[in-house]
Amino acid sequence: MNSLKLLIADDEQPARSRLRQLLEEIDGWQAVAEAQNGHEVIDICNRIQPDVVLLDIRMPNMDGIETARHLGTLDKTPAVIFTTAYDEYAVDAFDAQAIGYLLKPVRRERLERALKLAARLTLPQLSALAQRDGIAQSRTHICARCGEQLRLIPVDRIRYFQADQKYVKVCHLDGDDLIDESLKDLEIEFADRFLRIHRNALVAIQYLDRLEKDEGATHSVRIKDCPDPLPVSRRHVTTLKRRLRKGI
Repeated sequence: MNSLKLLIADDEQPARSRLRQLLEEIDGWQAVAEAQNGHEVIDICNRIQPDVVLLDIRMPNMDGIETARHLGTLDKTPAVIFTTAYDEYAVDAFDAQAIGYLLKPVRRERLERALKLAARLTLPQLSALAQRDGIAQSRTHICARCGEQLRLIPVDRIRYFQADQKYVKVCHLDGDDLIDESLKDLEIEFADRFLRIHRNALVAIQYLDRLEKDEGATHSVRIKDCPDPLPVSRRHVTTLKRRLRKGI
């Protein structure tokens, strides 16, 4: 029987080494790679398509919850088992959401059991877990596919989101990318950072510059460092004026 492929993700080398050692004692699994942060996890999963990821929750720059959400955009989504040093209260939250977890220090018996029960995570499960355990629900990055590659775009570099037929265009400081996400879902997730100005556009509050009005009483907004203004629908003008008067 062919071994199933597994990726070990933890920012601490001793933790990765322990998991690799435990896996050597369990038949049917092969640790094919290691990662020490979320960016590496996403890149490796896109390239080698492991069956399961053992994913530490507390990693620098991008935590395990957000990393798992980005993995859901892959053509082949791996099953995810979180490794965590959370206390029993937080562990109860994992149980409530039927999410695989291993409490550190990881024991071989529990690892073997978790691997047998490994299942894909859904976005509602991840959101519920984040809300329950005080982890920020909004992502720090947006994941866009560029051919065979995945690009992680920091949210704080995004100027605006704009509906583009069945996709959403992400205009950021390094260019434009298309993502297969709902503008409405983005508005809900980033309500504290982006403002609706039109049925087809959300703008980053931090990049708002000024509101303009032409001779035909049509409004548009200027975005910092963007050459072209974006149209503002009549229903959103008042809200936008209020934000600009408050100094954003």
